[in-house]
Amino acid sequence: MSAITYWQAVQEISRTIVDTQLEAISPAARAIADSIERGGVLHVFGSGHSHMVAEDVFYRAGGLACVDAMLEFPLMELNVGRSTEMERLHGYAEVLVSGYRLEAGEVAVVVSNSGINAVPIEVAQACKSRGLTVVAIVSKRHSESVASRHRDGLKLTDVADVVIDNCGVPGDAALATGGDFPVGYGPTSTLTGILIMQMIVAEVVSLLEARGFKPPMFSSANGHGAEGNAELVRAHQKRIRYFPKA
Repeated sequence: MSAITYWQAVQEISRTIVDTQLEAISPAARAIADSIERGGVLHVFGSGHSHMVAEDVFYRAGGLACVDAMLEFPLMELNVGRSTEMERLHGYAEVLVSGYRLEAGEVAVVVSNSGINAVPIEVAQACKSRGLTVVAIVSKRHSESVASRHRDGLKLTDVADVVIDNCGVPGDAALATGGDFPVGYGPTSTLTGILIMQMIVAEVVSLLEARGFKPPMFSSANGHGAEGNAELVRAHQKRIRYFPKA
C-alpha cells in the first residue's frame, strides 16, 4: 500500500535527520537563542513550497513571537508558472530584503531544497553582508547532483554559516511509479523542512529557559493565555513586517 510505503519513507528520513543533523541543529539554535536574548528577531525565508517552512513558524500557537517570515507572493507556488522563473532572477533578492529589518547579530534561516537558484543564494549573501548568521536547510544529495544556476557558480551551501541537510533524495520524490518511464512522487522536503525548523525552535526555547530568559511564545487563540498574544504582537510590530502596525 503506497500510503504505508510513503509513511515508512518519511519515518526513515526523519530518523536519519535525528541521527545525523543534531550537530548542525544545535549551533543554529544557539545562535538564534543568543540573538533573541539580545532582543533580536529570527528571519525565515523560502521560495516555492519552501515558503511553507517560514509560514509554519510564523504567528502560531506554541511558536516564537519574534519570527519574521519573509513571504513574497512572486516566489510562492501560488504564482503559477512564474515563481520558478522568479527564483532564478539575479538581483531580485536585494530588492526583496530591503522590505525587512535585518540587524547585525540576528539569524536568517534560508530554505531551499536544491540550493542552486539565484534568489535564495543572494538572500543568504544579503543577510551575511548585513552581519546576520545564515542557516541553510537543503537537500545535500540533491544540491550535489545538479549544477548551480547562480552566475558565480555558487550554491546555498557555499554561503551559509550552518548547513542542515533535510536528507531527501534528488528530485524530492521518495517513491516512483512502475513501468518503462517511472515518475517520482511522494515529496518529503516540506515535511522535513518543517520538522527541522520546529526542532530548532524547540531547542531555542529549551536553551532560553535554561538561561532564565522567558521565551516570547504565542498561546492558542482558542485556549487559556491568549490575552497575552496582542501584547507580544505590539512588542514586535516594529521589527516584523506582517504584524499590524499601531
